[in-house]
Amino acid sequence: LFSTGAADSCQVTVTQPRFQEADYSTHTVFLACAFSASGCSSSPPQVLWFRFLTNEHEDLCTPGCTDHQKYRVHVLSENNISLQINDLTVDDNAVYICGIAFSDSSSPHSKQTGDGTVLTKTEKQHSNGKPFFIFMIIASSLLFLYSTTVFTFFVVYKKLSSGRKIFQAIAQELQKQRYAEHCQQPDDLEDDTVYQNR
Repeated sequence: LFSTGAADSCQVTVTQPRFQEADYSTHTVFLACAFSASGCSSSPPQVLWFRFLTNEHEDLCTPGCTDHQKYRVHVLSENNISLQINDLTVDDNAVYICGIAFSDSSSPHSKQTGDGTVLTKTEKQHSNGKPFFIFMIIASSLLFLYSTTVFTFFVVYKKLSSGRKIFQAIAQELQKQRYAEHCQQPDDLEDDTVYQNR
């Protein structure tokens, strides 16, 4: 049980750039994440990173990174962090979500995520702009689905002990909503997208 005090009024706000592009020659990229916290404890929060692809969702750092060669979290200042992605390829094009959690607080606002950053690395040659356009449509759709499940995310968070379980719960909810809307999207969107094999 939590005692009545500052921790119970903890409120977190997370902000991320909506889009970030990388040139085909870029090998390393840094995704920014900033947060503000009021009424929270002085202990450092957990920093979580997830990514949403067209057909799958992955936990990258929750808070430990699954691949330390590929991903690294940097604390730039007290309220600014970044995710470093190495060996960048077009396969890394996805929506990246930053989450901040003060796990020692009982406040429902002590665990929040940003709106997500759509990362796109361009290929060296473009036959046309259709694949990129389709990816942007899908990414925007994922961001919309994500925003409708944030509340569910934090309800589940309080009941689960690890970042991986937290992410799996979000992914399951997103997949349910994505399947519900799938019939409203033209079939050729999935056929044309460069992410169909992921």
